[in-house]
Amino acid sequence: MTKTARILVINPNSTVEVTREMDAALAGLRFAGGPIVDCVTLAEGPPGIESQADSDSVIAPLCRLIERTGDEADAYVISCFSDPGVHAARELGVGPVFGIAECAILTAMTLGDRIGVISILNRSIPRHARQFRTLGVTSRIAGDIAINLGVVELGDEGVTLDRMTAVASQLRDDCAAGVLVMGCAGMSRYRTRLEAAIGLPVVDPTQAAVGFAIAAVGLGYRQFTGAPVPD
Repeated sequence: MTKTARILVINPNSTVEVTREMDAALAGLRFAGGPIVDCVTLAEGPPGIESQADSDSVIAPLCRLIERTGDEADAYVISCFSDPGVHAARELGVGPVFGIAECAILTAMTLGDRIGVISILNRSIPRHARQFRTLGVTSRIAGDIAINLGVVELGDEGVTLDRMTAVASQLRDDCAAGVLVMGCAGMSRYRTRLEAAIGLPVVDPTQAAVGFAIAAVGLGYRQFTGAPVPD
């Protein structure tokens, strides 16, 4: 009997509501005959990953969680826009590992030339800039503007959607962005409403990463672990 493939989506902060919202946003990527997509919360994580220190603090427990799954999952998605522990997890050799920021930017590059990023906090922006430089995509980033709400505060729908719409308008009108990326997994519930309000494609990073993972599992891709190349 053929084993059904499983994708494990890990919320590295400890806010269960964020995990629930991610899970709901992935409903359209679950289909008959497709892989199981499970969302879990990293209990050891902070309530929100809002600094480099927060991001660094979850790497070890993330890797331990992935190692504990053994052969229970065929691919992994680390659902935080800082992509914490992605490279360390890839070295484990357990299956393809996807960071949502990397996947969101790559997806956005197929939808528009200039990418606008909606961040949660001003202090997130330098961290994102380092990621963009590492990916070699800085020239494609039209702007990165914060709504200045923390992860836990994103549950206030009225305030959050108003601020996201204002920032999205600024990215479109002042920065000439042609596609928007939501810079936090906790924003997932707002994608369709923001897209309708602003008239531009909006990329939810967790959806983008799970889409990559589904393709990888379906096509049997393996993960390069960073092992030295033989002479």
